[in-house]
Amino acid sequence: ANSNSKLIRGDRITWVEGNEQICCNIGFLIRILDSIITRCNNIAFGEFQNYRITRRTKAMIACYPSNFTKYVRHVDNPNNDGRCITSIYYLNKDYNRERDGGVLRLFPQMNNGIVADIEPRFNRVIFFWSDRRNPHEVMPSTRMRFAITVWYFDANERERAIQKYRQNSMHCPNDKDLVPF
Repeated sequence: ANSNSKLIRGDRITWVEGNEQICCNIGFLIRILDSIITRCNNIAFGEFQNYRITRRTKAMIACYPSNFTKYVRHVDNPNNDGRCITSIYYLNKDYNRERDGGVLRLFPQMNNGIVADIEPRFNRVIFFWSDRRNPHEVMPSTRMRFAITVWYFDANERERAIQKYRQNSMHCPNDKDLVPF
């Protein structure tokens, strides 16, 4: 990555489907996440009734290699690409906020100063809206920090985004069907 991108985000990432031979546990995690999202979407209560979620991204594995690496404040879906839910699973054992840094800081849509700091503790999973309702950042990390992220698509917004990609002759990432238990 060039120096400008390192100022924005300092993590190293790779994408997996979860069915790779060395990733069977990640595949199991993805099925659990898919099951949670499917169940919530089938209930169609609250905000979920505004979405039809049937597809997702591959899993993104991120490693922040310590030395104060971070990811500046951003929104996952600022351009209506279809992502509506962000899910993050943390893999960090013996995590200590004061010693290790690296909390996920969630900001409210309205800038009222109230923030939520989520510690990236082992076996913790969080879900939040991917659009402008949830700006967030990863604070500087002083130890190696791992997370697995999967984004879930609203079918209608995703279809509009795919049409836009095609009209502009742009590559559109492959979506994956949900595979709940």
